[in-house]
Amino acid sequence: MAVTVQVSKLTHEGALKMLDAAVKKAEAMAVPQCIAIVDESCHLLAYARMDGAKVLSFDTATAKAKTSASSRQPTGKTPPEYELKMAIATGGKFANLKGGLPVIVNGQCLGGIGVGSGTGDQDVECAAAALAAIGAQTAF
Repeated sequence: MAVTVQVSKLTHEGALKMLDAAVKKAEAMAVPQCIAIVDESCHLLAYARMDGAKVLSFDTATAKAKTSASSRQPTGKTPPEYELKMAIATGGKFANLKGGLPVIVNGQCLGGIGVGSGTGDQDVECAAAALAAIGAQTAF
């Protein structure tokens, strides 16, 4: 029986590369965003609030990143009847808003990215650009 396992980690450099790609996509769309990138343990690795992004989107972007990292799924797909229950069970940390994507490389979840301040679809578009920048899975 194995007592250890080999894992890959999202590096700070990788998180910054993702952040740069998301910012560039948001600029091209003319939609200022809050962008949060967390590791597999939901610890913040990189964050930016672009000029003009909504102040409270810090909270939603971070919650989206943590939710997608911990669930290994995009946010916004939980059935409505479970949404409040999940939020209560996680002390308000669960977000069911579009804009959170897991960072999956070679089948392993390395963390999550959450983007907020645009529409849900705009948030997802920026998050997907960040994933593409490091060769992570973009189809879910």
